[in-house]
Amino acid sequence: MRIPIKDVTPECERAEVAGWVHEERDLGGLTFLLVRDRTGILQVTIPKKKVSPEVLAAVKEASRESVISCEGVVKATDKAPGGRELVPETLKVISRADTPLPLDVSEKVPAELDTRLDNRYLDLRKPRVNSIFLIRNAALRAVSEFLWDHHFTQVQTPKVVAAATEGGTELFPLAYFDKEAFLNQSPQLYKQMLMSAGFDRVYEIGPIFRAEEHNTVRHLNEATSIDIEMSFADEKDAMKVLEEVVSYAYGKVADTCSNELAVLGLNDFEVPTAPFPKITYQEAIEIASKKGEALTFGDDLTTAAEKIVGEEMGTMYFVTEWPSSTRPFYTMAFEDRPEVCRAFDMMHPRMELSSGAQRCHVHSKLVEQIKGKGLNPDAFEFYLNPFRYGMPPHAGWGLGAERLVMTMLDLQNIREGVLFPRDRHRVSP
Repeated sequence: MRIPIKDVTPECERAEVAGWVHEERDLGGLTFLLVRDRTGILQVTIPKKKVSPEVLAAVKEASRESVISCEGVVKATDKAPGGRELVPETLKVISRADTPLPLDVSEKVPAELDTRLDNRYLDLRKPRVNSIFLIRNAALRAVSEFLWDHHFTQVQTPKVVAAATEGGTELFPLAYFDKEAFLNQSPQLYKQMLMSAGFDRVYEIGPIFRAEEHNTVRHLNEATSIDIEMSFADEKDAMKVLEEVVSYAYGKVADTCSNELAVLGLNDFEVPTAPFPKITYQEAIEIASKKGEALTFGDDLTTAAEKIVGEEMGTMYFVTEWPSSTRPFYTMAFEDRPEVCRAFDMMHPRMELSSGAQRCHVHSKLVEQIKGKGLNPDAFEFYLNPFRYGMPPHAGWGLGAERLVMTMLDLQNIREGVLFPRDRHRVSP
């Protein structure tokens, strides 16, 4: 029976494995194949005078990245990866790879990111790249575990919608029979509607779409958003859940992905400890302005400002009490300071990871705020109706999964943390 390569030890005596030919070396009387599966790499040693003609023929046929299976005797050796090798009694080529390869899976020959993404099926075979997605899987699983354990209900909201979540124009239109429709930029409005429905606490991990013409290392046009909404809560309650879920995800990665972290060279992986520091928006722009990035009240934090403040804070932190003018219509303002709202961003020293707020739950105020943003309340009738029939106070946030992984693993380009990224230039593969 075939076993994972990581389970092959000298104590096995015999083993059957299958995988891809990672590397091959012919030293005359000996041929070495490094065979890779998702769990590791095994050296297969072929002494040409001691194996069958069938094995020799199969070895000759096997090109790099061909899929093979082999069975034989396992021996201990200090010269092989993992301290063991397999001497095959049978070896079969299941699927031969064409040559030359579009890119080098062993990474001895580097490739540009565009080349890697054009040949993503090969790129994903690289142990380093594969490790990114095993860690991403662990992190998102941890997020779900934490929210489930804290009584959040997982939901799935529509991705085809009739109105913009925030009233912007950065939407992808699509033909939807005889109606105008768009790809959703956020589950925000539906999360809030579910608060009226009595769900109390909901979360969703799903795609969002934004037709922004960015061409940067930290923006995507299709991304994965982790969203929550919770009733009878304010922005402080939402921030507490956010910092705890992020800390929990880091902790789970540290506990369950030590091999993958080692492959990525992250042996000093640090788990952030909640609670995270908090500064107000006013304090943030003052820090940025003192170091050369002049901002005034009402300006958004620029990339340069985020970098300055991030260097000052040195850890994950929150920016709170944002100008109401910078936030969507559904954000609740302070009653005594209507120009400031109960919004927050959670920041990594490198960039923003999450935005959230306490929401306005009073129908009349919400209508006023929609109008104040230059929007027509009639376009949001489906969203406003639940506020007329008993809406509890509520708060929530959205956290970018790709940015979480990017900053967690110190990736230089957000596309590295997406299987098949979508940006303004890429819709294939």
